[in-house]
Amino acid sequence: MAHARDLSLLPKAHLHLHFTGSMRPSTLLELADKYGVRLPDALTAGEPPRLRATDERGWFRFQRLYDAARSCLREPDDIRRLVREAAEEDVRDGSGWLEIQVDPTSYAPLLGGMIPAVEIILDAVDAASRETGLGMRVLIAANRMRHPLDARTLARLAVRYADRGIVGFGLSNDERRGMARDFDRAFAIAREGGLLAAPHGGELTGPSSVRDCLDDLHAARIGHGVRAAEDPRLLKRLADRQITCEVCPASNVALGVYERPEDVPLRTLFEAGVPMALGADDPLLFGSRLAAQYEIARRHHAFTDAELAELARQSVRGSAAPEDVQAKLLAGIDHWLTG
Repeated sequence: MAHARDLSLLPKAHLHLHFTGSMRPSTLLELADKYGVRLPDALTAGEPPRLRATDERGWFRFQRLYDAARSCLREPDDIRRLVREAAEEDVRDGSGWLEIQVDPTSYAPLLGGMIPAVEIILDAVDAASRETGLGMRVLIAANRMRHPLDARTLARLAVRYADRGIVGFGLSNDERRGMARDFDRAFAIAREGGLLAAPHGGELTGPSSVRDCLDDLHAARIGHGVRAAEDPRLLKRLADRQITCEVCPASNVALGVYERPEDVPLRTLFEAGVPMALGADDPLLFGSRLAAQYEIARRHHAFTDAELAELARQSVRGSAAPEDVQAKLLAGIDHWLTG
């Protein structure tokens, strides 16, 4: 076998990365120290916590760890540092475009309210983009555990800042709670304002949650979507409409959606023609970043370099990156493959 090409040099777009979850473990420890926050042992062990979210208790524990980490982000400087480091990590992994997902609600109380929180985040993204050369935009995500009216408020806010770097609107947290259709108005507001609809679905619940995202929220992309593999007709629908699934293999295994990396249905989606954008989801909790997801496809699913290049192309095409940025990344992918 010829020497495998370096996956950290493969140009790609990163479309599924959560804000707090992007933090470096070392940064979390420093910030916890700075604010005197006593972190759960699982976050200080020096290795990713053992997680399972396939039952209520497991999801609650995952959320608790996430919330503990988020409580260490208290000042604009912390936000700027988080965003800059996320950008640096992405650049190191070959990413040329990052869409980072955030629910500003959680940060608003400490940052002076919702609008200041959004402005601080967008300014941080601007600065990090300039410093690292990484194209960076923001997805605002509503929390499906909160009232749908909150989601509408967020959607209006996101639309207001569409010209300042917000490109999409999401819906996250435990998809077993709250019906997708309860959030249809919020998504209509976002879509009418020119934002991409990218709700989570098909991770902790089956294919029906993906169908709900398509039917009720008119999703242009699906956060996760892997469970669509269980329904051939749904796969065909996703392929026909070229709806990109933001697939996060390490996260799926860490949360117990699949037992082993080889069980994640990457091949099933790929061969059905469903576009995928591999993502790291929450590296802080799952212990691996963007290039490692491509490594999983190579090592556990025997993706060839040509197929990995195609996955990278799909991530770029599924992004909100402007045409010139996409063209540059696609040319870089061809160069990686032929070089």
